[in-house]
Amino acid sequence: MRLWRWALALFIFVAFVAWLEHMIGWRRLLMPWLSLSLPDLLAALGLMLLTYGLRALRIYDYFSPALQGQFIATLRLTLLHNFFNNLLPMRTGEAAFPVLMRRYFDVPVSRSVPSLLWLRVLDLHVLLTFGWSALSQRYLPDALGGPLLALWLLVPAAMFFARAWLGARLAGRDGRFATLARTLLAGLPERPALFWRAWFWTGVNWAVKLAVMVFIFTRFDPLPWLVTLPGVVGGELGSVLPVHGVAGVGTYEAGVMAGLAPQGVALKAALVAAVNLHLFILGATVLGAGLARLLPKPVPREPVATD
Repeated sequence: MRLWRWALALFIFVAFVAWLEHMIGWRRLLMPWLSLSLPDLLAALGLMLLTYGLRALRIYDYFSPALQGQFIATLRLTLLHNFFNNLLPMRTGEAAFPVLMRRYFDVPVSRSVPSLLWLRVLDLHVLLTFGWSALSQRYLPDALGGPLLALWLLVPAAMFFARAWLGARLAGRDGRFATLARTLLAGLPERPALFWRAWFWTGVNWAVKLAVMVFIFTRFDPLPWLVTLPGVVGGELGSVLPVHGVAGVGTYEAGVMAGLAPQGVALKAALVAAVNLHLFILGATVLGAGLARLLPKPVPREPVATD
C-alpha cells in the first residue's frame, strides 16, 4: 500500500481518538461496560464466534474439494483473515486470504481472488438487503417497499444466470471496471447448487452477526431495533467498502452515525454506543485470532484439482 494511504489511515486513527477524548472523554465512554452483565457479554461473544464458524463453513463449501476434510484448518484461516482484515487499513488485510489459501491448501491466486470478490459482493448485497428492509418498513408503504426489495433480491441470481451474456459484452473491453467485472464473473461458481448454498450461508451469517451487534448496541443505547439496524449496517459498510482506517477506527463509527443520523436519534449517546460496539467487535476479532493460534495447521497432502 502506498505510504500516503498509511499516513491517512494513521491520521484518521489519531485524530478520532483525540477528538473523542476532547468531546466525551474515554473514561465516560467506557463507563457503560460496567452495566453490561457478564452473561449477556459471554452470549454475544459466543454468537460472534459462531459467525466466524459460519463464514468458515461458507469458504469450506465454496472451495470444495480443495479443502475437503480440513474444516479446522479452514476455520484457522478464516479467523486469521478476519484479524488482518479488521485491523489493517484500506482493505490491505484482504491480501491475507489468497496468501493463506495458497499456503494452506495450494489454491492458486487465480481462483481465490475472483472467488473472494464474488463472496464480498454477496456480503454487500445481504448487508444492503437488511438495511433496506429496516428503512423501508419505517419510511415506505408496503406496496412500494416490497416490490423494490424483491427486485433487489434477484440481483445475484440475475448475475449468475446471465454470466455468459455479461462475459460476452465485456470481452475485449479495457479499463478498470471491465477488468474488475471479468474478475467477478470468474469467481462465480459453476454449479447452481453451490451458488444457492453460498448465498444461503451468507444470509445466515449476517443475520446472526447483525442480531448480535444490534443486541450489543442497544445495551449501550436502548433504541428500537428497527432504528438501530440501519446504523449497524452503516458501520459494517465501512468495513466492506474500500475506505477503511486502522482497525476501522473513525470510519466504522462514521458509518454507524450515517445510518442513525437521518432517524433523529440523540447523536452523542449513539456515538458512545457506536464506539463501544466497535470495541466489542475488535475484542472478538482478537479473541478469534488467539483461538486460531491454538488450532492445528492443515495436514500436508497432494494438491487436489479444482473446478
